[in-house]
Amino acid sequence: MENVSILWVDDEIDLLKPHIMFLKDKGYDVLTTNNGIEAIEIIKSKPLDIVFLDEQMPGLSGIETLLQIKNTHPNLPVVMITKSEEESIMEDAIGSKISDYLIKPVNPKQILLSLKKNLENKKLISEKTTFNYQQQFRNIGMEISNRLNFNEWKEIYRKLIYWELELEKSKDSSMVDVLKMQKDEAGQVFSRYVENNYLDWVKGVIDDRPVMSHTLVKDKLLPILDENESIFFILIDNLRYDQWKMLQPIFEEYFRVEQDDIYFSMLPTTTQYARNALFSGLLPTEIEKKYPKYWVNEDEEGTKNQFESELLGEQLKRYGRDIKHSYHKILNLTAGRKLVETLPNLLGNKLNVVVYNFVDMLSHARTEMEVIRELADDEAAYRSITVSWFEHSPLIEIIKFLADKKITTVITTDHGSVKVDSPVKIIGDKATNTNLRYKTGRSLSYNHKEVFEIKNPADGYLPKGNVSSNFVFCRNTDFFAYPNNYNYYVNYYRNTFQHGGISMEEMMIPFITLKPR
Repeated sequence: MENVSILWVDDEIDLLKPHIMFLKDKGYDVLTTNNGIEAIEIIKSKPLDIVFLDEQMPGLSGIETLLQIKNTHPNLPVVMITKSEEESIMEDAIGSKISDYLIKPVNPKQILLSLKKNLENKKLISEKTTFNYQQQFRNIGMEISNRLNFNEWKEIYRKLIYWELELEKSKDSSMVDVLKMQKDEAGQVFSRYVENNYLDWVKGVIDDRPVMSHTLVKDKLLPILDENESIFFILIDNLRYDQWKMLQPIFEEYFRVEQDDIYFSMLPTTTQYARNALFSGLLPTEIEKKYPKYWVNEDEEGTKNQFESELLGEQLKRYGRDIKHSYHKILNLTAGRKLVETLPNLLGNKLNVVVYNFVDMLSHARTEMEVIRELADDEAAYRSITVSWFEHSPLIEIIKFLADKKITTVITTDHGSVKVDSPVKIIGDKATNTNLRYKTGRSLSYNHKEVFEIKNPADGYLPKGNVSSNFVFCRNTDFFAYPNNYNYYVNYYRNTFQHGGISMEEMMIPFITLKPR
């Protein structure tokens, strides 16, 4: 392989001439030295791609040389070669971040394999990932064109997220674009599927319907609650399934994922509707009728989600679970730290609910703050900033504590969000709500072909502001824009993350059960 520079450090380097000639014949540039001190000088003076380092050398030992290399060149791959198989030596080397470990005597094929693994690994993985997705592309396309049920849609979405994350690692922009087109096609077909079935789902007139916001506690949480002495139910507001898949490896350091499921958010896919439905076990008009003091309409003053704890308590009683439970809503860093301190006091509860509100704030901040727009410029960056937040948030301290106390934990959300790019014109009066993905009000004017309409809100168990009010929802990556100051409005909101409408990202959301390791 041309233009690859290797430094081989071994106090018996003269005995390795056949190996070195073998590598040179393969096109590698090989430098040699018989001691650690000279090796450090060579590394400082020449650009190198990889170092083969003997562990047992007089003077500066292999481990000592390794530590000095990593101190000045932390990203330079080092392959440790040793006669010893002692566990302590291996642990020292691995702890010092070696890239590979070979036991003497080594043969040329071992050396070549180690080089390929360390220097061509990313390229080989990228090529393999691209090839595998090309193989799957046609199959996924054919599945999308079939008449899928909700379980099949969940599997399609899982596959698309899997390939999105895999291709993101491969850096093959051409295949990323192909996947984006396929995902967009799936999003359009999914929107039509929801339109054709949604009202039947919420009316309960068909048995073949997904678990939704208002049935989640009954169908998913209560069975887990009955099987465990105590559980924590953590709702991370606005957490998409792809964000969960990025967070999953961190969680798996402390927990085993027992259940990785997807459920469907109700419409509108917003906190006011979906989360109130989740905690109450009821749809909006049912909450309004049964617990009028706990429901706040769009046009009324006040926080729309201030009675989640009360609604949860009522639901638990309704299902015969009059249990000791707690509810905490975390809106900022201070509240998160305070909860960490009080965790030991909650261990006597059967159920502890934590609503964590970072991801939702991130999506809104991305729209409103230029610096966040730059940090979360695309889907990959949006996922990355979510991971970075989690790794430095009080939430990870909560997760560590629960794992240490062997407490079963559920991670879920109330809705997701979608990156919008296609404006849909709409006209409404001053009383029309401000959400970009759904509108409700009277005298709304729009192209009926461009939206999903619920002409009679009662059909969707949605509150009716007045006699002529209806609800309209954007599909896939559309967003509503008013004709007044249209271009400014469109440019400001295009490529922002919004929620409230119909899309795979907003509606198909994670429900994860974690068992301590």
